[in-house]
Amino acid sequence: MLRIIDARTGEPAPAAPTRRAPTRVEAHAPGRDATALRVMLVADLLARALELDGTPVWAVLTGAQEGERLRKDAAALGIRPFEDGDTAGHGPGTGQTVRVVGESGAGRAPDVVTVAVGPAHPAEPGLAEPDAVRLALLERRHHARAELDAPALDEARDTLARWRRAVADWARRPSRPVPGEVRDRLRAAWEDDLDAPGVLRVLRQVETDPDLPDGARFEICAYADRFLGLHLTRDVGTSY
Repeated sequence: MLRIIDARTGEPAPAAPTRRAPTRVEAHAPGRDATALRVMLVADLLARALELDGTPVWAVLTGAQEGERLRKDAAALGIRPFEDGDTAGHGPGTGQTVRVVGESGAGRAPDVVTVAVGPAHPAEPGLAEPDAVRLALLERRHHARAELDAPALDEARDTLARWRRAVADWARRPSRPVPGEVRDRLRAAWEDDLDAPGVLRVLRQVETDPDLPDGARFEICAYADRFLGLHLTRDVGTSY
């Protein structure tokens, strides 16, 4: 079961205690800077993890001062569309609300499970290569400060290029199922307070594990990307 650290208490809390009812994932993102985008990214990861566990999600955006511009930037990062939560009410049959906020706003909703997101710098990152920005943000736990400087983006760009080439090559091999042990490690990571760096560590181990057939490597990357959202299979069918 997906558990997150509730910023109000510092203790783990279930993200979906009510089965068969949607979880309202609320991204509270004033402004249009890198930290606001990171709040939306973490809310997107939360929604992906819940859906992978079979929990319906209702994703809403609140407090956005430049909502349309923020949504446009978020879409470039592969973040799902968010409804306008300031006007949408609570929705029918919602089982729980989880609020994702910048760390400065963590104490403003005392009755709601809250995920606090650390700042991202610089405040105005370039979005010419949005998947590299997304990966650079995923390299850090969401409560820690994230750097989007040139070295971080260069490393993310190189990693994505290497993985996409490898995935395109592995796709040419006979398919093999995701090994149960690897699936369990991936799920254990994202169910542990959305540990995206842990998921990335598993992929790096899979990349070099001599005992894994290439067909299984491909399926593992495709499965993990349902959480990461990095378009790792984008170049399948491309000749390098």
